[in-house]
Amino acid sequence: MTFRHIRIFLAVCDNHNNLTQAARQLFIAQPSVSMAVREIEEEYGLRLFDRLGKKLYLTQDGTLFLQYARRLEGLLNDMERNLRHPDGPRLLRVGASVTIGSQFLPGYLEAFRRIHPEVEVRVRIEASQTLEEELLRSELDLALLERPVHAPMLVREPYRQDKLVIIAPNRPPYAGMKVMPREQLQRERLLLRNRGSGPRDLIDRVTGQAGFTLEPVWEGTSTIALINGVKCGLGISIQPLQMVREELETGQLCAMEAEGLTFLRTFDLVIHKDKVLTPAISDFFDLCRHSTDQP
Repeated sequence: MTFRHIRIFLAVCDNHNNLTQAARQLFIAQPSVSMAVREIEEEYGLRLFDRLGKKLYLTQDGTLFLQYARRLEGLLNDMERNLRHPDGPRLLRVGASVTIGSQFLPGYLEAFRRIHPEVEVRVRIEASQTLEEELLRSELDLALLERPVHAPMLVREPYRQDKLVIIAPNRPPYAGMKVMPREQLQRERLLLRNRGSGPRDLIDRVTGQAGFTLEPVWEGTSTIALINGVKCGLGISIQPLQMVREELETGQLCAMEAEGLTFLRTFDLVIHKDKVLTPAISDFFDLCRHSTDQP
Protein backbone atom coordinates (compact mmCIF):
# COMPACT_ATOMS: atom_id res chain seq x y z
CA MET A 1 0.00 0.00 0.00
CA THR A 2 1.24 3.50 -0.84
CA PHE A 3 0.23 7.05 0.09
CA ARG A 4 -1.56 7.10 -3.26
CA HIS A 5 -3.91 4.43 -1.95
CA ILE A 6 -4.50 6.42 1.23
CA ARG A 7 -5.26 9.65 -0.61
CA ILE A 8 -7.66 7.91 -2.96
CA PHE A 9 -9.45 6.30 -0.02
CA LEU A 10 -9.68 9.66 1.76
CA ALA A 11 -11.04 11.30 -1.37
CA VAL A 12 -13.80 8.68 -1.51
CA CYS A 13 -14.72 9.35 2.14
CA ASP A 14 -14.57 13.13 1.67
CA ASN A 15 -16.98 12.81 -1.26
CA HIS A 16 -19.65 10.99 0.76
CA ASN A 17 -18.32 7.56 -0.28
CA ASN A 18 -18.89 8.36 -3.94
CA LEU A 19 -16.30 6.78 -6.25
CA THR A 20 -17.20 8.90 -9.26
CA GLN A 21 -16.93 12.20 -7.41
CA ALA A 22 -13.62 11.11 -5.87
CA ALA A 23 -12.27 10.33 -9.34
CA ARG A 24 -13.29 13.79 -10.59
CA GLN A 25 -11.62 15.46 -7.63
CA LEU A 26 -8.38 13.54 -8.22
CA PHE A 27 -8.53 13.84 -12.03
CA ILE A 28 -8.24 10.10 -12.51
CA ALA A 29 -10.52 7.46 -14.01
CA GLN A 30 -13.22 5.96 -11.80
CA PRO A 31 -11.92 2.38 -12.32
CA SER A 32 -8.58 3.52 -10.84
CA VAL A 33 -10.39 4.59 -7.69
CA SER A 34 -12.20 1.25 -7.46
CA MET A 35 -8.93 -0.60 -8.02
CA ALA A 36 -7.14 1.32 -5.24
CA VAL A 37 -9.91 0.55 -2.75
CA ARG A 38 -9.91 -3.11 -3.77
CA GLU A 39 -6.11 -3.34 -3.40
CA ILE A 40 -6.32 -2.02 0.17
CA GLU A 41 -9.04 -4.56 0.99
CA GLU A 42 -7.01 -7.40 -0.51
CA GLU A 43 -3.81 -6.40 1.28
CA TYR A 44 -5.45 -6.39 4.70
CA GLY A 45 -8.13 -9.01 4.07
CA LEU A 46 -11.04 -6.80 5.02
CA ARG A 47 -13.95 -4.88 3.52
CA LEU A 48 -13.86 -1.08 3.69
CA PHE A 49 -17.34 -0.41 2.31
CA ASP A 50 -20.72 -2.11 2.23
CA ARG A 51 -22.88 -1.46 -0.81
CA LEU A 52 -26.56 -0.93 0.05
CA GLY A 53 -28.57 -0.17 -3.04
CA LYS A 54 -26.58 2.37 -5.02
CA LYS A 55 -24.72 3.79 -2.02
CA LEU A 56 -21.52 2.86 -0.21
CA TYR A 57 -21.26 2.85 3.57
CA LEU A 58 -18.10 2.54 5.65
CA THR A 59 -17.81 -0.74 7.52
CA GLN A 60 -16.42 -0.93 11.04
CA ASP A 61 -13.03 -1.85 9.55
CA GLY A 62 -13.39 1.02 7.10
CA THR A 63 -14.02 3.47 9.93
CA LEU A 64 -10.91 2.26 11.75
CA PHE A 65 -8.86 2.48 8.55
CA LEU A 66 -10.14 6.05 8.07
CA GLN A 67 -8.78 7.08 11.47
CA TYR A 68 -5.33 5.73 10.62
CA ALA A 69 -5.47 7.28 7.15
CA ARG A 70 -6.23 10.72 8.63
CA ARG A 71 -3.26 10.40 10.98
CA LEU A 72 -0.92 9.40 8.14
CA GLU A 73 -2.21 12.21 5.94
CA GLY A 74 -1.63 14.71 8.71
CA LEU A 75 1.92 13.52 9.30
CA LEU A 76 2.69 13.63 5.59
CA ASN A 77 1.28 17.16 5.24
CA ASP A 78 3.31 18.30 8.26
CA MET A 79 6.46 16.84 6.72
CA GLU A 80 5.76 18.57 3.41
CA ARG A 81 5.20 21.96 5.10
CA ASN A 82 8.23 21.76 7.36
CA LEU A 83 10.83 20.05 5.16
CA ARG A 84 10.15 20.77 1.52
CA HIS A 85 10.74 24.52 1.92
CA PRO A 86 12.74 24.85 5.15
CA ASP A 87 13.75 28.44 4.40
CA GLY A 88 10.32 29.57 3.22
CA PRO A 89 7.39 30.96 5.21
CA ARG A 90 6.24 28.71 8.07
CA LEU A 91 2.60 28.23 8.96
CA LEU A 92 1.01 27.64 12.37
CA ARG A 93 -2.72 26.83 12.49
CA VAL A 94 -4.25 27.67 15.87
CA GLY A 95 -7.77 26.99 17.07
CA ALA A 96 -9.37 28.54 20.14
CA SER A 97 -12.78 28.33 21.75
CA VAL A 98 -14.77 31.53 22.20
CA THR A 99 -13.63 32.83 25.60
CA ILE A 100 -9.96 32.06 25.00
CA GLY A 101 -10.09 33.37 21.45
CA SER A 102 -11.65 36.69 22.37
CA GLN A 103 -9.92 37.40 25.69
CA PHE A 104 -6.51 35.75 25.71
CA LEU A 105 -5.43 34.66 22.24
CA PRO A 106 -4.66 38.16 20.89
CA GLY A 107 -2.08 38.64 23.65
CA TYR A 108 -0.57 35.21 23.01
CA LEU A 109 -0.25 35.99 19.31
CA GLU A 110 1.29 39.40 19.91
CA ALA A 111 4.00 37.82 22.07
CA PHE A 112 4.49 34.93 19.64
CA ARG A 113 4.97 37.29 16.70
CA ARG A 114 7.85 39.00 18.52
CA ILE A 115 9.85 35.77 18.78
CA HIS A 116 8.71 34.15 15.50
CA PRO A 117 8.10 36.93 12.96
CA GLU A 118 8.78 34.44 10.16
CA VAL A 119 5.76 32.26 11.07
CA GLU A 120 2.36 32.98 9.56
CA VAL A 121 -0.38 32.20 12.10
CA ARG A 122 -3.88 31.30 10.97
CA VAL A 123 -6.61 31.32 13.61
CA ARG A 124 -9.95 29.55 13.98
CA ILE A 125 -12.37 30.65 16.72
CA GLU A 126 -15.00 27.94 17.10
CA ALA A 127 -16.87 25.75 19.57
CA SER A 128 -14.66 23.22 21.35
CA GLN A 129 -16.35 20.24 19.68
CA THR A 130 -15.68 21.65 16.21
CA LEU A 131 -12.04 22.30 17.05
CA GLU A 132 -11.63 18.73 18.32
CA GLU A 133 -12.84 17.43 14.96
CA GLU A 134 -10.46 19.72 13.07
CA LEU A 135 -7.52 18.54 15.18
CA LEU A 136 -8.41 14.95 14.36
CA ARG A 137 -8.55 15.80 10.64
CA SER A 138 -5.18 17.56 10.92
CA GLU A 139 -6.75 20.87 9.88
CA LEU A 140 -5.25 22.52 12.98
CA ASP A 141 -1.81 22.21 14.56
CA LEU A 142 -3.01 22.95 18.08
CA ALA A 143 -6.02 24.25 19.96
CA LEU A 144 -6.84 26.05 23.19
CA LEU A 145 -10.06 24.59 24.55
CA GLU A 146 -12.49 25.39 27.36
CA ARG A 147 -13.68 21.85 28.04
CA PRO A 148 -12.10 18.39 28.33
CA VAL A 149 -11.47 16.59 25.07
CA HIS A 150 -13.14 13.27 24.38
CA ALA A 151 -11.09 11.75 21.55
CA PRO A 152 -8.32 9.40 22.79
CA MET A 153 -6.06 10.57 19.95
CA LEU A 154 -5.86 14.06 21.47
CA VAL A 155 -3.50 15.02 24.29
CA ARG A 156 -4.47 17.79 26.72
CA GLU A 157 -2.48 19.86 29.20
CA PRO A 158 -4.33 22.13 31.65
CA TYR A 159 -2.68 25.54 31.69
CA ARG A 160 -5.02 28.00 33.46
CA GLN A 161 -8.35 28.25 35.26
CA ASP A 162 -11.40 30.35 34.48
CA LYS A 163 -14.39 31.24 36.63
CA LEU A 164 -18.00 31.79 35.58
CA VAL A 165 -20.26 34.15 37.54
CA ILE A 166 -23.91 35.16 37.48
CA ILE A 167 -24.33 38.51 35.74
CA ALA A 168 -27.38 40.78 35.99
CA PRO A 169 -28.38 44.41 35.33
CA ASN A 170 -26.81 46.68 37.94
CA ARG A 171 -30.09 47.76 39.48
CA PRO A 172 -32.58 46.40 42.05
CA PRO A 173 -33.10 43.65 42.97
CA TYR A 174 -29.63 42.59 41.82
CA ALA A 175 -27.44 45.59 42.70
CA GLY A 176 -25.39 44.83 45.79
CA MET A 177 -26.30 41.13 45.80
CA LYS A 178 -23.23 39.00 46.51
CA VAL A 179 -24.84 35.56 46.48
CA MET A 180 -28.02 34.53 44.65
CA PRO A 181 -30.09 31.86 46.44
CA ARG A 182 -30.38 28.66 44.50
CA GLU A 183 -34.18 28.82 44.44
CA GLN A 184 -34.08 32.31 42.94
CA LEU A 185 -31.59 31.22 40.28
CA GLN A 186 -34.01 28.51 39.16
CA ARG A 187 -36.85 31.05 38.86
CA GLU A 188 -34.92 33.66 36.87
CA ARG A 189 -35.12 34.22 33.13
CA LEU A 190 -31.82 32.75 31.99
CA LEU A 191 -29.79 33.58 28.89
CA LEU A 192 -27.21 30.82 28.35
CA ARG A 193 -24.83 29.48 25.74
CA ASN A 194 -26.01 26.57 23.61
CA ARG A 195 -25.62 22.95 24.68
CA GLY A 196 -22.28 21.51 23.60
CA SER A 197 -20.39 24.73 24.34
CA GLY A 198 -17.75 24.78 27.06
CA PRO A 199 -19.61 27.16 29.43
CA ARG A 200 -22.92 25.32 29.06
CA ASP A 201 -21.31 21.93 29.68
CA LEU A 202 -19.85 23.31 32.91
CA ILE A 203 -23.14 24.85 34.04
CA ASP A 204 -25.11 21.68 33.32
CA ARG A 205 -22.52 19.53 35.09
CA VAL A 206 -22.40 21.68 38.25
CA THR A 207 -26.17 22.09 38.54
CA GLY A 208 -26.72 18.41 37.74
CA GLN A 209 -24.40 17.41 40.57
CA ALA A 210 -26.43 19.70 42.84
CA GLY A 211 -29.63 17.91 41.82
CA PHE A 212 -31.36 20.39 39.53
CA THR A 213 -31.26 21.78 35.99
CA LEU A 214 -31.58 25.26 34.53
CA GLU A 215 -33.94 25.91 31.62
CA PRO A 216 -32.96 29.06 29.69
CA VAL A 217 -35.40 31.27 27.83
CA TRP A 218 -32.63 32.13 25.37
CA GLU A 219 -29.87 29.85 24.09
CA GLY A 220 -27.25 31.08 21.65
CA THR A 221 -23.77 30.66 20.27
CA SER A 222 -22.83 34.33 20.73
CA THR A 223 -21.60 35.29 24.19
CA ILE A 224 -21.72 38.98 23.23
CA ALA A 225 -25.40 38.68 22.28
CA LEU A 226 -26.21 37.11 25.64
CA ILE A 227 -24.33 39.82 27.55
CA ASN A 228 -26.15 42.51 25.57
CA GLY A 229 -29.43 40.78 26.36
CA VAL A 230 -28.65 41.05 30.07
CA LYS A 231 -27.78 44.74 29.65
CA CYS A 232 -31.21 45.27 28.09
CA GLY A 233 -32.94 43.62 31.04
CA LEU A 234 -34.05 40.48 29.21
CA GLY A 235 -32.78 38.23 31.99
CA ILE A 236 -29.61 37.14 33.76
CA SER A 237 -26.79 34.92 32.58
CA ILE A 238 -23.82 32.87 33.75
CA GLN A 239 -20.70 33.97 31.91
CA PRO A 240 -16.89 33.84 32.21
CA LEU A 241 -15.67 36.62 34.48
CA GLN A 242 -13.06 37.64 31.92
CA MET A 243 -15.79 38.31 29.34
CA VAL A 244 -17.61 40.89 31.46
CA ARG A 245 -14.82 42.75 33.29
CA GLU A 246 -15.40 45.94 31.34
CA GLU A 247 -19.15 45.93 31.99
CA LEU A 248 -18.55 45.30 35.69
CA GLU A 249 -15.96 48.08 35.96
CA THR A 250 -18.24 50.60 34.23
CA GLY A 251 -21.25 49.60 36.33
CA GLN A 252 -23.39 48.36 33.45
CA LEU A 253 -23.66 44.93 35.06
CA CYS A 254 -23.17 43.38 38.48
CA ALA A 255 -21.83 39.92 39.27
CA MET A 256 -22.55 37.45 42.04
CA GLU A 257 -21.98 33.87 43.10
CA ALA A 258 -24.61 31.13 43.10
CA GLU A 259 -25.44 29.75 46.52
CA GLY A 260 -23.48 26.56 47.11
CA LEU A 261 -22.23 26.37 43.51
CA THR A 262 -18.82 27.04 42.00
CA PHE A 263 -18.49 27.35 38.22
CA LEU A 264 -14.77 26.79 37.79
CA ARG A 265 -13.17 25.28 34.71
CA THR A 266 -9.76 24.60 33.24
CA PHE A 267 -8.39 25.77 29.92
CA ASP A 268 -6.38 23.14 28.04
CA LEU A 269 -3.59 23.13 25.48
CA VAL A 270 -4.59 20.36 23.07
CA ILE A 271 -2.65 18.63 20.30
CA HIS A 272 -2.88 15.39 18.36
CA LYS A 273 -0.71 12.73 19.99
CA ASP A 274 1.08 12.06 16.69
CA LYS A 275 1.86 15.73 16.05
CA VAL A 276 5.53 16.60 15.69
CA LEU A 277 6.37 19.34 18.18
CA THR A 278 8.08 21.94 16.04
CA PRO A 279 9.93 24.84 17.71
CA ALA A 280 7.01 27.13 16.80
CA ILE A 281 4.44 24.88 18.52
CA SER A 282 6.63 24.42 21.59
CA ASP A 283 7.24 28.17 21.90
CA PHE A 284 3.54 28.95 21.49
CA PHE A 285 2.64 26.52 24.27
CA ASP A 286 5.31 28.03 26.52
CA LEU A 287 3.85 31.51 25.98
CA CYS A 288 0.41 30.26 27.01
CA ARG A 289 1.79 28.47 30.09
CA HIS A 290 3.64 31.56 31.30
CA SER A 291 1.10 34.22 30.39
CA THR A 292 1.02 36.90 33.09
CA ASP A 293 -2.73 37.64 33.00
CA GLN A 294 -3.79 34.74 35.21
CA PRO A 295 -6.89 35.61 37.25
